[in-house]
Amino acid sequence: VQLQASGGGLVQAGGSLRLSCSASGRGRAFDAYALGWFRQYPGKGREFVAAMSWIGRNTLYEDSVKGRFTISRDNAKHTMYLQMNRLEPADTAVYYCAAKIGENYSATYTELIEYDYWGQGTQVTVSS
Repeated sequence: VQLQASGGGLVQAGGSLRLSCSASGRGRAFDAYALGWFRQYPGKGREFVAAMSWIGRNTLYEDSVKGRFTISRDNAKHTMYLQMNRLEPADTAVYYCAAKIGENYSATYTELIEYDYWGQGTQVTVSS
């Protein structure tokens, strides 16, 4: 499975962006994967942002993005999204999408090592 992230850009504080991550290639059907978004600040490791379970549509968010970010998926389009509202300069980072072969239908995953596939990063810059 190949993941392709897009939708990053430059936005003013308080604005919104929607990141997309499209899946392609051989492998299980897109709806068989648990999904996640991570971000990486310059000089730091990747950090968990949001996750969605394989089925059951359970979601989990990092505390600083709760109420502002929403993870979603469109299985028919093989695409996952991260809607980011009320963006803050602290959200400036490279964002990565990830997919994990579903094992527990209701589980969400927050650790990098748990994921099987990664997209390339997309830069999000929030100006003050």
